[in-house]
Amino acid sequence: MYVLGAARALVGVRFRAQGRDPSLGLDCVGVVAVALARAGAEVTLPRDYRLRRGTLPSLALPPGLRACDGERPGDVLLLRVSPAQLHLAVRGERGVIHADAVAGRVVERPGEAPWPLVAAWRWRG
Repeated sequence: MYVLGAARALVGVRFRAQGRDPSLGLDCVGVVAVALARAGAEVTLPRDYRLRRGTLPSLALPPGLRACDGERPGDVLLLRVSPAQLHLAVRGERGVIHADAVAGRVVERPGEAPWPLVAAWRWRG
C-alpha cells in the first residue's frame, strides 16, 4: 500500500495526543507513522516529544524516506503552524491529510495546507 492510500484509510480516526494506534486515536505524528508503516517502512518514533517547541524531535527516518519538494501526493509534509508549533501531514491529490485536534479526528482538508512548508519527504520503499 502506498503512503497516500494508507493515510486516506485513516480519515475519520479520532484525534488523540501522542496516539499511535488507530483503534485508540492518532495525532499528526501517529498518522504519518501508521501510514508509513502500512506502506512498508520500518518506523521508530519517540513516544515523548513536543512539536510545540517549534523544533523537530530527533526521529529515526526510515530507509527509503528521502527529502523532496513536497509536491507529489503521498509526500510527508512538515508544516509550521505557529512560531512554536510544527505539524505533520500527508499531501493528497487536492489537499492534505492530517490529524485535526479541533475537528477531533483525522481529516482530508481540501486545498493547499494553510501553514508554511518547513520540510518534506517522499517514501521510496
